[in-house]
Amino acid sequence: MYVRRVSVFVLISVLWLGCLVLLWGCGGSVPGTNFVAKDEPWRNAEENSCLAAGAVRRTSFIQPQSALGGPSVCGTEHPFEMSAAMGGRVTMRPPALLRCPMIPSVDRWVAEVVEPAARFHFGSSIVELRVAASYSCRPMNHVSGARLSEHGYANALDVSAFTLADGHTITVRGGWYGDRQERAFLRAVHDGTCRHFTTVLGPNYDANHRDHFHMDLARHGRDGLMNICK
Repeated sequence: MYVRRVSVFVLISVLWLGCLVLLWGCGGSVPGTNFVAKDEPWRNAEENSCLAAGAVRRTSFIQPQSALGGPSVCGTEHPFEMSAAMGGRVTMRPPALLRCPMIPSVDRWVAEVVEPAARFHFGSSIVELRVAASYSCRPMNHVSGARLSEHGYANALDVSAFTLADGHTITVRGGWYGDRQERAFLRAVHDGTCRHFTTVLGPNYDANHRDHFHMDLARHGRDGLMNICK
């Protein structure tokens, strides 16, 4: 009886380990580990410069968080949880986990792009952003073996909808090809976003971005100054 129990235990253990190995190879159940990443010293230097300059100040809607780390090079040393922009007037739901340089860029984007577009096209202020994604240790587009996404560095934000003070919500998925007013608003926001971030991807880029705007501060090109806006 004892031998039989041991044999069953060994068999279950072997099967369990085998499943883990298979899933690891497919990138299925070991989230964030199956990606390609390289050492990029500019990231720490940029973050430290932002912190030293006092570009982000603690408020009731911007709170420092514990370091985000691993596996591998994912994370950031001094992340912030951002639950609102424009001095707390525009709620971000759910709150976004972002590195220091992203915070002022998001704030300026809301104040200088989203709010003016909302007032021009709808005659109403923006009161909420629906956050589709912020920090996530994963490969680009969730493709196993791809490069580490900027989300893995807390250096990216995805926004899927905008809510106005009058209660009107414009979704990227429904509005991009929706009525004329929503189309005009979303295209104005998309184009303006390219002035504040180095990477901007929307529904015209590919099917993965049909329902949100992706924005990040990655460095592109040999000099790091190239912008991608699609």
